[in-house]
Formats: sequence, C-alpha cells, structure tokens
Amino acid sequence: MFAVQYHCYGGSEVLCMEEAEEPHAGPGQVRIAVRATGVTPVDWYLRSGMLRDIATLDFPHIPGMDAAGTVDEVGEGVTGTAVGDKVFGLVPVVDRGGAVAQYAVLEAWAPKPRSWSFEEAGGAAGNIDTAMRVLEALEAAEGMTLLIEGAAGGVGTLTAQLAQARGLDVIGTASEGNHGFLDRLGVIPVTYGAGLADRLAPLAPHGVDVVLDAAGKGSLGELVAIAGGPHRVVTIADFDADRHGVRFARSPAGESPGWAGLPLAADLADRGRLTVPLHAVFPLKETATAHDTSATGHARGKIVITVP
Repeated sequence: MFAVQYHCYGGSEVLCMEEAEEPHAGPGQVRIAVRATGVTPVDWYLRSGMLRDIATLDFPHIPGMDAAGTVDEVGEGVTGTAVGDKVFGLVPVVDRGGAVAQYAVLEAWAPKPRSWSFEEAGGAAGNIDTAMRVLEALEAAEGMTLLIEGAAGGVGTLTAQLAQARGLDVIGTASEGNHGFLDRLGVIPVTYGAGLADRLAPLAPHGVDVVLDAAGKGSLGELVAIAGGPHRVVTIADFDADRHGVRFARSPAGESPGWAGLPLAADLADRGRLTVPLHAVFPLKETATAHDTSATGHARGKIVITVP
C-alpha cells in the first residue's frame, strides 16, 4: 500500500510518501480503506522525538491516530460490522499511529454519522476519545460550569459540545477573533491571558466548577485558583502538570473509557447536536504542511488529511 511514514525523529521534512507493508485486522479489529485522518499534537510530538523517553517508536513509522473510511476486512470475533460499512474510529493504542495510509486497522470504531463528511468523521474520533476521558476525570455533571482554556481547537470544540449534551454550561477562552465562532457553538467566549478570573466573574457568578486546559500556555496556576483546587483541573497540553498537582490526560494507557463515546457522538451528530469544525483539509502529499499547521497551535477546529 502507499503511506506517509518517517525513518527517524525530526522535523516535518522527515515525512515521505512511499510504499509500506499492509496491515491486517486481528481479533476484535477491523481494517478500513482510509478516506480521511486527523492530525493531533501527539503525531508531531512523537515524530519530533519529544516523547522518545516514554514512547519509543519502531521505524519506519506511519503517523495518524484516528481515521474514517470503508471496512474491507473484519477480524475474528467482530460482530455488528461488515465489509462495506462506513465507520470512523481509532488505531490500536500500542501502535501509536498508522492512519496516514491507504489502509489502517481500527480497534475502536462506530458507524460514520450520515450528517458528517468523511473529512469531519476522519478528524473526530481522537478528540471524542480525549473529551470523554476528560469529562469522566472531572466527574462533569449536569448543572456544572466548565471552563475550557483554548476552546477553539479540535479538542476544545468537541469537549464543549459533549459537555453541553451532559447539561453543563461551558465558558471558553480564545482570541477575540474566535469569540463569534465559540458563540455559534453555544460556548460563552472570554479572552485568555492575565486577569482571567476578573473577566470570568460576571460570566460565572456562582464560580467555575471544573476546568480543561487544552492550550498548555502556562496558565495552570491561575486555572487551579479559579477552580478551587488542582483536583478540579485536567490538562491535555501542559507538561508541567505535576508541579501544580494537575492530572495530565493526553493519551490513554490500555483500554480507554473514551472509546464508549464514539457511538454516543455519532448519535448526537445525527440529531444535529455535534459538529466537527474543520480548520483545514490537506491532501496526503501535504502531510508535512498539515503537521506544521498543527504545531502553530492556532487551529480553529480540526486539521484533516484526505487519502485518495
């Protein structure tokens, strides 16, 4: 098959499109002909070598954690899914990638919502998984107020919508240029930066119950103070979390409770209650540009790569 892969750690220039060995569906898995796959920060964290001390890779390595496409192989023990079904989902956690390719194996999946394009579905599963794990870790429940630091990105936009489906009120920080975007998602926008607590006071007169830091801009100290303790804050982006006593929830270890959110998200989507805002869509040959765009940290919504 054809795939984008890299043979050593480095910048986006190490990515190349070339022939690669086809994967096959094992027990409890399906293989799809990939139509689209999302880009996450973990993709370029891994490629750069930033995580080599905790997540070593076997080279050559194919990036990509989530994908959408058409099932063309069904592994032993799989029921309810057949060849030809359109699905979206996640690659095996232990593989740390494999989706930026002609074929990919999924170990968690759900039917593609009729209301989503392949591009939207291809960029959804990883962020849904992360969002569900964050909401569970925060014990987010109806009537609470959730603050999302960096709400306009891929994880922020889906976490906000899934939180609203649980009955939470959501406030999100973003640059002023993204306030209208957040407002259309039902999120109360507020400008990020110093003095955030003062700006929140009129927006959340009863206070903020829980916080997701999706930005990683060094604001954990202030976010802990706003929430009333580190146990009410989760970050997916600040590697200084331990110093503040905050949980870091970027990637699952073993079976992820967020996987259960895929069918729920698909149902919400087909009821018009969950959208996947797309920042940019790149063809496979521009995977390096997609990685570089993600690394700027300024994406409004999800970055997606399409596969011919």
